[in-house]
Formats: sequence, C-alpha cells, structure tokens
Amino acid sequence: MPRHLLACVLFTTLFTAAAHAAPAPWFSWESLLNGQRICAQTSPGPGWRKAAGPFRNAACRPTQHVPAQ
Repeated sequence: MPRHLLACVLFTTLFTAAAHAAPAPWFSWESLLNGQRICAQTSPGPGWRKAAGPFRNAACRPTQHVPAQ
C-alpha cells in the first residue's frame, strides 16, 4: 500500500473518531468546609463533594426544552 494512501486512511479514521466524541459533563461541587457551590467538569480538590449533576452547560442549570412548532 503506498505511503500517502496509508496516511490518508489513518487520518480519516482518527478524524472520524474525534468527530463522535461528546463533551464532558458539568457537575455542581459543594465545599465540605463552608458549603459554597461551584460548577466544574472535574473535582476542584479533596475538600469538595459532588452535589448535583451531570449538566450540559457551565452554569449547572437543567437544559430547557423548547417545544417544536
């Protein structure tokens, strides 16, 4: 198989896999120290616990469904 053809097949395969990747979910995290809440995709550290989620946005609000017209 010619090298340029192999490179095209490899690139197409990797591009297709990346196109199907989903974004990471957001969670509401609560501080064990003072109860403060923040919204983040990953844990801010050992002094935090997951309070709610997953959410689709950085505001940690439920997605509003718009009725079809």
